[in-house]
Amino acid sequence: MTTHRGKGVARFSISLPSGLAAQLERMTREKGYDNRSRAVADMIRAHVIEHRQKYGDEEIAGTITLLYDHHTQHVQTALTDIQHNHHHVIIATLHVHLDPHNCLELLAVRGKAAVIKRIADELIAAKGVKHGKLTVTSTGKNLPS
Repeated sequence: MTTHRGKGVARFSISLPSGLAAQLERMTREKGYDNRSRAVADMIRAHVIEHRQKYGDEEIAGTITLLYDHHTQHVQTALTDIQHNHHHVIIATLHVHLDPHNCLELLAVRGKAAVIKRIADELIAAKGVKHGKLTVTSTGKNLPS
């Protein structure tokens, strides 16, 4: 690995099967990257973030997405109670009425990975939730640009 002084850039080479290299090239163009290096850096960054979320004391940020039928008895009360119990981690919410029955709720979260995972699991498992997903990212503190 070669590091360039002052640039904060490390240069290294990799070998890929030709078919995978062609797919990388195509994806790089389709996503509008200036070059392969930026595309590969974003993929590595995404995997580093995913890896870090597995550590319970690592601080993460992210969203919890919930889809539910608001006519299901007590679903809104249950979800609100869970959210109020974790107000220190849930930093913002967005509630959208998709149709006369279905609601989409997005919760922005920030805190310890294990706590956020536990809250997401509790919300997603609530009776009446049709679908839920936790999406995590970094707080940006320990992530180079």
